Amino acid sequence: MDIRNLYQKYRDVIPYLFFGICTTLVNIIVYWVMAYPLNCSTMFSTVVAWIMSVLFAYVTNRKWVFHSNANGLKDIFKEIVSFFSCRLATGVVDFGLMWIFVDFLHYNDVAIKVIANVLVIILNYVASKLLIFRNKENFCDKK
Repeated sequence: MDIRNLYQKYRDVIPYLFFGICTTLVNIIVYWVMAYPLNCSTMFSTVVAWIMSVLFAYVTNRKWVFHSNANGLKDIFKEIVSFFSCRLATGVVDFGLMWIFVDFLHYNDVAIKVIANVLVIILNYVASKLLIFRNKENFCDKK
């Protein structure tokens, strides 16, 4: 198998991993800034970090990972709603892990944030690939 075939086979995975790492860095850096220099609570810092990282992820996933062909305000709005809905579901995983392991069990918050983000990246890839940026109608459009 030559390089071109290998790239075609993993065309979405390679940029997703790169931007997934970048999104994770956005999430962790925003969390850290909110939690430490700004002295905000764990949950508030987690929510702000989640919002910023999801915005970053939407732009990068739409343009460079899944090469969305949604055009027009209506189609883009549906795509954004699908993306944020799926991300909200995986955000609950992030919030839950932070709440249980940091607030209750008092584990290191940054270590738990990294672990939570690895799990969330995997779940988000599956949701994006199968539900949001696929060529057929979006998951949220089905009744």
